[in-house]
Amino acid sequence: MRIPRTPLIMNFAGLIPFVWGALTVLLPDLGLWAAQTIGPRFVGLYVMLYFGAVLLSFMGGALLGFVSRLPDENATQGYILSVLPMLWAFFMIGGGAMASGLSLIAGFAVILTFDWWFWRHGAAPQWWMGIRLTLTAVVLTCLVIGVALA
Repeated sequence: MRIPRTPLIMNFAGLIPFVWGALTVLLPDLGLWAAQTIGPRFVGLYVMLYFGAVLLSFMGGALLGFVSRLPDENATQGYILSVLPMLWAFFMIGGGAMASGLSLIAGFAVILTFDWWFWRHGAAPQWWMGIRLTLTAVVLTCLVIGVALA
């Protein structure tokens, strides 16, 4: 099924901090320039950590929006699944760059299974898993670059 234009654009825009962070790790001169120009928080693994924690929480909120489309017998599980990403980000991010990066990798991998669960139960749009698989692959690749090379 075709992904509507607005969600497609907005979802791919959400990749910008991850791709930028990975580029500033892979291209040290770009990272140095960016750190001096816009600040060290906006380069390398650090921009991915800041934005990743926000995005993981946001994704939980998106799943919460799907709960109303679930049959009553699945609603409780849907509420639980939608809150877990926010709790994961709150409790697991902040124990140092490497540990936080690994926690985000785990968080984004696990939330993909939550996406699938909501999609399988008919709560997410038909096109949901198509875009979530692509976006998650990019996010995980960028985070691995950040954790491995930073």
